[in-house]
Amino acid sequence: MRKLFGSVRARATLGASLVVALALVAAGAAVLLALRANLTDQAESRANSAAREVASQLAAGRAYADLDLPDDEDAPVQVVDDKGRLVAASDDLEKITGTGVDAVEPDRGKAGRQAGGEKGGGSGGRSEGRSGGKGEGAEDAKEDAAEDAAEGRGDDLGEIDDDPTYTGGTATVDGETSDYRFAAVEVSTDARGDLTVYAGGSLSGEQSALSTALTSMLIGFPVLLAVVAGVTWLVTRRALRPVAAITAEMSAITASEDLARRVPEPDTHDEIARLARTTNETLTALQTSVERQRRFVADASHELRSPIASLRTQLEVGAAHPELLDVDGAVEDTVRLQELAADLLLLARLDAGEKPAGGRVDLAALVREELSQRTRDHVEVDADLKSVEVVGSRGQLARVLGNLVNNAQRHARSRVTVTTRSEGGWAVLEVADDGSGVPEDERERIFERFVRLDDARTRDEGGAGLGLAIARDVAVRHGGTLVVRRAPSGGALFELRLPSPQSSAE
Repeated sequence: MRKLFGSVRARATLGASLVVALALVAAGAAVLLALRANLTDQAESRANSAAREVASQLAAGRAYADLDLPDDEDAPVQVVDDKGRLVAASDDLEKITGTGVDAVEPDRGKAGRQAGGEKGGGSGGRSEGRSGGKGEGAEDAKEDAAEDAAEGRGDDLGEIDDDPTYTGGTATVDGETSDYRFAAVEVSTDARGDLTVYAGGSLSGEQSALSTALTSMLIGFPVLLAVVAGVTWLVTRRALRPVAAITAEMSAITASEDLARRVPEPDTHDEIARLARTTNETLTALQTSVERQRRFVADASHELRSPIASLRTQLEVGAAHPELLDVDGAVEDTVRLQELAADLLLLARLDAGEKPAGGRVDLAALVREELSQRTRDHVEVDADLKSVEVVGSRGQLARVLGNLVNNAQRHARSRVTVTTRSEGGWAVLEVADDGSGVPEDERERIFERFVRLDDARTRDEGGAGLGLAIARDVAVRHGGTLVVRRAPSGGALFELRLPSPQSSAE
């Protein structure tokens, strides 16, 4: 199970299915609620219409026995007086709840006797129109009929309330029990007082519609979820197919250690295509780095072999013939070997990402100290120095300055100029010579390791080709730049730019 859901395709399918399931449940619930509310409103509308129809008859003064009540089971009706007595009801009404009056047989006898008593001793009365004179004498029936006739003379016009109230309940009509929404409409009359008409609107249609809708959802939702899950699974598998190809190729590259191979790039513009391109760019950078390291090791071995071989030869000759030992040459080779080892160690530290120290260094003071330690030769060194501070490693910056001055002295005809100044938020150090300069198409190549443009120069006269590479690496590690341009005198001008402390603080 863990392996299955460890797949992006499985997680995407599960996630999409869950989202769709939640959306379907929410949408289904909303549809059912809206449908129920709509059908309930329709039932209330039917109930209100039936109640108002009966209320209009009562307001017009029609007798209870003459009321035209709905005779179907969809709209049971009750008429209740202000004393809570049922005075009229639909035929075949057997049981009712939710109206506040549980009676289903009109209480006309008692009401008729009370009315007759007020008229002079008449008692009894007949029951409502559908019950006739059952249980009472003929005289009572006649008196009730006379009373109803008096009530229906038409001079008792009532007032119907405009705001019905609604309740829920059940009713049994002709043996069928159903749920209803009951509308209660009040009618105010002068002769009969306040009457309340209860009329019901059946909810059987609502329940049938809701049941049908719920059944459709219970059948359709799982089918739709299965379709969504299947489509998501297929689409995700197709979308992730390039990832499988990239993974297989990367595994092959790891196994073969062949960094010249590249992963396939799909012909799309999506994230997977960008991943493939980024992977290939990483492989290219890694291949370049490995090749650079191999060249570096090969060049370093070659550069080290020369002074070591020379030093060994001189020592072997000195051991066999002490009078022929060239002490000065041995010392020179030893110094050269020591400087090369120091350069290789510094490059290794820079490649390892060693951060420079955070002390403040005055470039002008650093130049004066460097120039004071140099012996004068055929090349004159001029200095135009303005005090400017930088933050970094004094030892590494001194190495940069020494390498730039050494390079300038080797290529200058007669003069080298060193200047320091502040320019904006930068501290600028320039070293210029009056030599032949650097061809424009070679100005970046000279910063590569073990590169020397003067092929005619012997190794003893030149360096190992690491000075400028070290200088640029140190400049980059200090957040600056090192470039070469044409000097005003026609030679080469090396410009070192480092951020000043104020610029770094900002």
